[in-house]
Amino acid sequence: MRGAKLLLLAAPTLVSLVLLQSYFWVPTFQDQSRGDPGRLTRYISSSIADAVILNPTLSADSASSEVNALVFEGLIDRDLDLSFRGRLAESWHVFEEAYLFADATLRLPDGALATPETLQARLRTAQAAGAPALRAVEAMTVLPAETSTVQIAAAAPARRPGGPAPPGPAPVSVVIRRPPRIKFTLRAVDQDFFRNLDRLLGGYVGTLDPLRYVAAPEPASARAAADAHVRPTEENPVIVFRLRRGVRFHDGRELTAKDVRFTYETLMDPRNLSPRVPDFEPIKAVESPDSYTVRVTYKELFQPGFESWGMGILPEHLLNREALAAEARAAGKDPAAFSVRDSGFNRRPVGSGPFRFAAWESDVSIRLVRYDDYWEGPPNFHEYLVRILPDALTAELAFYAGTADGYGAQAHQVARLQDDPRFHVNSLLSLGYSYIGYNLRRPPFQDVRVRTALGMAIDVDEIIRYVLYGQGGRTTGPYPQQTEFYDPGIKPLPYDPAGAARLLAEAGWRRNAQGILEKDGQPLEFTLITNSGNEERQAIMVIAQNAWRRLGVKVEILSLEWAVFIRERVNKLDFDAVVLGWAMGLDADLFQIFHSSQAGPQQLNFVGYANPRADELMGRIRREYDEARQTAMARELHRRIAHDQPYTFLYVRRSLVLMDGKIVRMVRRPDGTPEYLPFEPNRLGRLSFHFNEWIKTPRPVLPPYRPELTAG
Repeated sequence: MRGAKLLLLAAPTLVSLVLLQSYFWVPTFQDQSRGDPGRLTRYISSSIADAVILNPTLSADSASSEVNALVFEGLIDRDLDLSFRGRLAESWHVFEEAYLFADATLRLPDGALATPETLQARLRTAQAAGAPALRAVEAMTVLPAETSTVQIAAAAPARRPGGPAPPGPAPVSVVIRRPPRIKFTLRAVDQDFFRNLDRLLGGYVGTLDPLRYVAAPEPASARAAADAHVRPTEENPVIVFRLRRGVRFHDGRELTAKDVRFTYETLMDPRNLSPRVPDFEPIKAVESPDSYTVRVTYKELFQPGFESWGMGILPEHLLNREALAAEARAAGKDPAAFSVRDSGFNRRPVGSGPFRFAAWESDVSIRLVRYDDYWEGPPNFHEYLVRILPDALTAELAFYAGTADGYGAQAHQVARLQDDPRFHVNSLLSLGYSYIGYNLRRPPFQDVRVRTALGMAIDVDEIIRYVLYGQGGRTTGPYPQQTEFYDPGIKPLPYDPAGAARLLAEAGWRRNAQGILEKDGQPLEFTLITNSGNEERQAIMVIAQNAWRRLGVKVEILSLEWAVFIRERVNKLDFDAVVLGWAMGLDADLFQIFHSSQAGPQQLNFVGYANPRADELMGRIRREYDEARQTAMARELHRRIAHDQPYTFLYVRRSLVLMDGKIVRMVRRPDGTPEYLPFEPNRLGRLSFHFNEWIKTPRPVLPPYRPELTAG
């Protein structure tokens, strides 16, 4: 194929001949397993990009993640229904520790001083009386007062015009005097705990001003110290993981709580430049009180942080400071400057997952072999091979030839391949969505009627039918449809140009002599932009432009190179409307994308969406640990965003994934004979949940999946 690729570039007139020649150069699909008996126990994946770094704390690309997911394992993952289940952790417990200043210089409403003893006595009385705010409290203890000194950067002196920059000021010492604190241990996390407690104490909690506890030489330093170091009330969720005993890394060393703590410390070490730092930054401490217990304490309520513990765990004994220093000296490098990111481990990883690393030939292949001592039992496949292929066409031909076991069909291929009896065919709905986003800072888009009308004028079904070849579906809001957070009761905007025209008229827009909508002497005109090189988005722009022009809206469209598009227009908020898409996760947190505090330059709420109730919901959603309450709030948020239409929500893509029909799920009966089981997709529609049970048979196995019923 490399020779054929050169011919394609050099001689375009030979395209048909070269493609046919390339197809017949490779062995036929059926011949692959017959010519190589080992092929039946080898799974071959293909990728048009090589991995970058085989370390789960450092990788950010999909090619690396595919390998890391097999070599390493996390404390948790999700089951078929997308609920969390234990992996390296066999169980966990989530609770809360909360702290309240007991300031004896302040008085309660009845005049009593707010001493620790007085506060504690009143709260115990209320608890005995069955106060709902205290039902989850298991313990109350008093912690002594503390005094500490912190260094705060002083304000820089003003620079004289034309003069040199003055030297930076010396840090200022600030004294922090914390009064005694009452520590509450709660059975479950309750984000309303202090709000309810304040009612019991007559407003005392609201009188606690952080500045009262700071002694500084000037107000700016006092405020900075108070903001950074004084929290009169503190809520710390705690997760206690219990690890499985006997889990071993691929070199035979047992995995313990020390390895989990080390993994956290590694990704938080600034020398390693981990892209995962934001997921773990809200953590206050990770402790390992014994070999099989991990205690994670968060600085604040942050429910999305739980899923982060699905990240693969590193072996401390191979990457600690002593091991890195020895590796640096052996390589003739400075041990003091040598970090985990510099280690050869990242090309020869050692994890605890179902496959262990064997070999990596850059831009050719990555080879893994099964780990026979895997805690859940070894996979059926003895080997996992990732082939690095030069382009999508080569990947397609490799699949047809049987030298790869899976292939993601392109939209225009679906009609031809979806009924092919040689393959397992699985249709998947994406977690992401495409949209048109409006800059709500600009006058035309500040009226929800205008945004709604623009959405109603676009025939989204036409886009799905002709641009996506039918491989997509409507969506109404910001959550993936496969999650509980998506409200199925919300209907998509109808395609209704006449209704859109009525909405615009209601908003005060009238056609002028040129047929352009106008209001207060200003025409309704704007520019719609997207990135170049994306044919799908180019088509959306043209369809939207034509639809809006029929309404009387003057629209220009513009495509920009990706880096310029993002850096100069989106990040700088310099646009009217954009065509873009989001790839979403499985949690309910939309804070970064839609919260009004995230609407500045370089932030993700670049459309400038602001709604006080939506802000409140987003704040509460990320602090809510009760699944039912979080789901109810997320659905309300979905409804509100769908009503406000900061985006015209277009569609969710659907993809067709093909797999060699000779791959089956196989388990062993007690007598050792094989039993073939049907594939069972998870809630996302993916089949790989039972991958460790997959195996390849000489011929396709037909329902009802008995070994004697095979296609021959």
